[in-house]
Amino acid sequence: MTSRRLVVAFTALLAVVIAAGWPVYVHPQVDPLEPADAVVVLGGEPYARFHYGIDLAESGLAPEVVLSNSVGPDDVRMQQICDGDYSVTVSCFLPDPYSTKGEAEEIAALAEEKHWHHVIVVTYTPHLSRARFIVEQCFSGRVTMAANPTSQNIAEWAWSYVYQTAGYLKAALDSECTPTRTP
Repeated sequence: MTSRRLVVAFTALLAVVIAAGWPVYVHPQVDPLEPADAVVVLGGEPYARFHYGIDLAESGLAPEVVLSNSVGPDDVRMQQICDGDYSVTVSCFLPDPYSTKGEAEEIAALAEEKHWHHVIVVTYTPHLSRARFIVEQCFSGRVTMAANPTSQNIAEWAWSYVYQTAGYLKAALDSECTPTRTP
């Protein structure tokens, strides 16, 4: 195969990958926001998603916010967010395992404990579809997905495609949810 054919084949493959991932990673299904029992913000950086989730609840969408402290227990900035003064109840947890699945299992455990039937789950745009897939495997109630506005450069988008695709494959192979604690 000539180098020209290789370039054409690679370009065509890249176009297919981008087109296939566009509705999943770049423009995923975002649900209309309606009042819920709680807002749950999945972990990760940037920290703006945590404030976004708190703002949603404080706007009247939920009386409670639960933040996944996936950046670790020693993160000073996360501690400040968790200990902040808000008009709604805010609590934080460390996911176990440290993954979206661990977060989804915690959502299921909290829902059972607190009798939640509907949660708003906040994450960043490229993670939204995969997070929905995993949370809906673990939580039997209604899930509304909300994306914190995401600004990424081309390298970050490329990494998101690779990372989220690998995460989908892992979730498909490991779909059994078991809450990590008993309420």
